[in-house]
Amino acid sequence: MKRSIPGTAMEFSEQARDFAYSVIAPVIDATGGLTLSQLSKLTGLEGSTIQNWIKRGWVASPDGKKYLHKQVIRILLINMLRGALKLDDIAKLMVYVNGDVVDTSDDIIDDDVWYNILCRIIFTAEDRGAFDSETIKKLIAAELDSSSSEIHIHSDEYKLHKAMYVMIMAYRSSCLRTEAEKGMSAILDEMSEDSK
Repeated sequence: MKRSIPGTAMEFSEQARDFAYSVIAPVIDATGGLTLSQLSKLTGLEGSTIQNWIKRGWVASPDGKKYLHKQVIRILLINMLRGALKLDDIAKLMVYVNGDVVDTSDDIIDDDVWYNILCRIIFTAEDRGAFDSETIKKLIAAELDSSSSEIHIHSDEYKLHKAMYVMIMAYRSSCLRTEAEKGMSAILDEMSEDSK
């Protein structure tokens, strides 16, 4: 299975292992934000899909024509889950953890920290070849414990545990579905060739 940085069309690199967003952030900083076409290239999403997510209130509106860190990370989070969960459910999951997309005062965790933690857990589980429930729950607990200084509302930390578990399993399900579809496509191609 080709390894990528979750939510992006970028191939995995060791630089992304601990802080996946650090691979993307310098481009946003250097350009003052990403254009819709740059964001589409980064994520593999159609521009109309991104604009629809903004219209639905799942992503904050861009600053002029530039997508800044807050929008980019939210799009990456949604994109990494959309292969396995309904978009409305993804939006509810985001609200469950961080409330309103624009108001950050009630956020349990910053989206960039959330994204980096999720990626670290995914990369570790992939390295170990272990996506069973117990392993994932232990990885989540360890990551949240080591990142406790970056969690804003500790009384809601259990929400992070539950949400991250769902997100990681959804991401893994999406990857497996993609592999199954590729396998089925190869079988159909073979059957088509055999019938000629």
